[in-house]
Amino acid sequence: MVKKLYKIQAIFCTLLSISMLFSCQQKTAEEKAVSDAEKRTADSLAQVKAAEEEVRKQPLTAADINLTKDLEYDKHTLEDTYPYEDTVRVFQWDKIKERLADVENFQRMPHQYAVLQNHRNKNKEAPLVKNWKRNAYKRVADSLGTERWQGVPLYATGEHDAPVIYGRDGHLVIVTSNDTTDMMEIEGISLPGKFDVPKRYVKTLGDTVVFDRVVVVDVTNQNVSTFQKTDKGAWKVLSMNPATSGMHKPPFSTETPLGVYVVQEKKEKMMFLKDGTSSIQGFAPYATRFCNGGYIHGVPVNNPKGKIVEYSWSLGTVPRSHMCVRNASSHAKFVYDWTKTLSSLIIVIE
Repeated sequence: MVKKLYKIQAIFCTLLSISMLFSCQQKTAEEKAVSDAEKRTADSLAQVKAAEEEVRKQPLTAADINLTKDLEYDKHTLEDTYPYEDTVRVFQWDKIKERLADVENFQRMPHQYAVLQNHRNKNKEAPLVKNWKRNAYKRVADSLGTERWQGVPLYATGEHDAPVIYGRDGHLVIVTSNDTTDMMEIEGISLPGKFDVPKRYVKTLGDTVVFDRVVVVDVTNQNVSTFQKTDKGAWKVLSMNPATSGMHKPPFSTETPLGVYVVQEKKEKMMFLKDGTSSIQGFAPYATRFCNGGYIHGVPVNNPKGKIVEYSWSLGTVPRSHMCVRNASSHAKFVYDWTKTLSSLIIVIE
């Protein structure tokens, strides 16, 4: 009887062991299934994240820019297309979107930004470039037409015997190397490529500046518009107005130069001289300087003590300024108040 009892206990223990083993195997299989599922989920999330990162790295195009009209200045506003004499003028939205996409693209990664400066040759007259000529104004210019006067010497990297071209006062650039005592390497925004430039011509802006306020001047259609970024690819149109840009008329009047410029300074009342003299002829109100002596400003007043004039029949017609961009005086004040010195951009297109 005892032996039979031991035998039953042995069988029971064996069955229990088999049951426990099966249970452990089943648990191990379930745990493995859960682990495999979690791994697949993690792999899928990693793939999605990697794909999103690749998309994020892709440069924006004009098609990615969304413009929403939300006018903060609504005087003298132009339509998207509007008549001028026997033609039709437009706001070149596709070209403007391209420029705004460029602004977003060069800010995708942190950079050390800077602005080239040599207003009135305050940082010393630039040396002669290798290939120079005299232009219609009898001034020295490089192969691209940029003048030595108020120009910034740009050297081929590592070759400092003579500059290859001139950068313009006000040009936005990216600092790519700042290791030497007298020179730094920069990458142009308006001028493609890298150059060495003497440090005295460069004002660094740091790597935390955000360019989210942009003024676009169209010298072909003689209009000006302002934009503020709200999100990736999203910009508000704040104003759409007539303007008058600089004209080519030696020896005193020059075209408003194309390019991407930084707002450098502001003058509530910018005095100007009578051509060829040192006598003050009048003033321009709410002047925002971006390049050389080029300002966005209100209607000029040919009397130093005169009153501000709101509008001129010449706005939006043909270039007739010395280099500046004339606006209705209230729009010039809007630009003056809204832009931020050394962190807002003026982009001139044709």
